[in-house]
Amino acid sequence: MDVVNKFNVGVYADYKLNIFGKSIDIWITQTLVYTWIIMAFLVILALYLRFQLKKFEEIPTGKQNIIETIIESIDKFVKSILGKEYAWLGNWFFGIFTFILVSNLSGLVGFRPPTADISTTLALGLSTFLIMHFMGAKINKKKYLKSFIEPYPVFLPINIIGELATPLSLGFRLFGNLLGGLIIVGLFYNLLPRIVTIVLPSFLHAYFDVFAGCLQAYIFTMLSMTFIKNKIS
Repeated sequence: MDVVNKFNVGVYADYKLNIFGKSIDIWITQTLVYTWIIMAFLVILALYLRFQLKKFEEIPTGKQNIIETIIESIDKFVKSILGKEYAWLGNWFFGIFTFILVSNLSGLVGFRPPTADISTTLALGLSTFLIMHFMGAKINKKKYLKSFIEPYPVFLPINIIGELATPLSLGFRLFGNLLGGLIIVGLFYNLLPRIVTIVLPSFLHAYFDVFAGCLQAYIFTMLSMTFIKNKIS
């Protein structure tokens, strides 16, 4: 638990799990708790919007217009990168984008963003890694395996390292930007006089939480789709 506290992720509970005679620590951290809260919020929001669909009209107005605009924008964005044939992957990326966006913005309500934890961002990067190789193997079959020894078989180790770098680069990019913003805002709160922190951090939150949060959610989603496109093309 001391190791976890050094990284300032906060531990609410520490459970012991016995597997084959070996004791394993299971930590309930801030990241887990805030992730569960965000997931619950998104599920409730999705159920609410699902029930609202029954009240939608042919001519959109108000919130119906906003929802349809968001869905159409995401659909066009996915088709522009993956093409119409793989537009169904937009369902997955819409969920990923929404989760990352809400996680990034959660700092505005006093949460420690789950995306400022390397465990969360690497898990998101690993999901992209699994999808891109699954789609590549499914669609290209023998050409997919052949790509690992191109242009010459001697490049096999380098190509493997390059593929393993994909989830790491995705995870560390998102993690670094969110953690960096979190640290900078925290320093301002702790180092400046209290009267200054009433006004100044609002500009910092506007940049690091809102602008950078939206930008990083977009970049992660766009890069993930690009990596998958490269595997299936």
